[in-house]
Amino acid sequence: MFHLIHELVKSYSLAIVGRLRQARQALSQAQERLAKCQASNPSSAEAQQAQAVVEACEAEARRWESVHSAYRHHLETVSLIVHPWRVADSTRQTSEDVERQLQAETRAIEGLVETNALPVKKKALDKVRKQLADVAALVDFWWQGVRQDMQHVALTPMWTSWGEEVLLPLMYWQQQVSRTRCPRRKAQLLQALQAMQATFETHPITQQLAPKVLEGWKVWAAEHAKAFQRASSAVEGRNGYLSQMQHNHRGLPKRRYKVWTVLHNFDCHASDGTTPASRFFRREFPDLFEMVLSQLDDLPRPRKRNQATALTD
Repeated sequence: MFHLIHELVKSYSLAIVGRLRQARQALSQAQERLAKCQASNPSSAEAQQAQAVVEACEAEARRWESVHSAYRHHLETVSLIVHPWRVADSTRQTSEDVERQLQAETRAIEGLVETNALPVKKKALDKVRKQLADVAALVDFWWQGVRQDMQHVALTPMWTSWGEEVLLPLMYWQQQVSRTRCPRRKAQLLQALQAMQATFETHPITQQLAPKVLEGWKVWAAEHAKAFQRASSAVEGRNGYLSQMQHNHRGLPKRRYKVWTVLHNFDCHASDGTTPASRFFRREFPDLFEMVLSQLDDLPRPRKRNQATALTD
């Protein structure tokens, strides 16, 4: 998601903000000129002309404020689309649904740019469009993992519906609300969470489950909610580090890449104590350092020097 939105931001944000800044500066200058004219002779033709200029500048500033607001709305919408459920009503989505909405928002941004006579950067838009299918594919991939996990338990259609349409979205929106920092997006996610909380509490299956059993289901749903990762910053950070090391050392041994991969997957601990491997496979692995030590034989004793040789040294 970061690269997708970053391409859109760096392509048009500067141009739109620049036009808005120019419109505001022109309005400020026109208002200063009008104030001077009204102070000297309010009824003069020059004052009336200055008033007309101020009104024109105000209209231009409002226009670019509207363009800037619409542009930010499209960016926020792009960010809110890539979820397993719609934010508006928590309806389940597929990758096809997500890609179609992303394509629509991309076309809307392109239309906004063309309507306001801004330079259309075709290469940037083409680069964005090439990423849409891959970004949207994450949704179906996540749903596939959920359904494979649910196949191990013989659930009736009602229980399956409760899990996929009530329990999972509840825990998922909780995760997203805690992660999101943007106040506007957070407010929309919070509305989705509150609506799903009400649905969850009044559902017949929720009411008939014992507290301990319900807590176990929540833990299961929370694990799947955490597995939906919209960001790839951890992988990109590692790859960036490897690229820099490759440049600094003018090449690295291939065996070192394997070692760093093992360290990254089995020895990098998150705030909750889990590693990438334990989160992906949903099982615990032995401590990497202790396992390596267990594979080592006894270290050889230090070489003893001949006492006579040592005295002559």
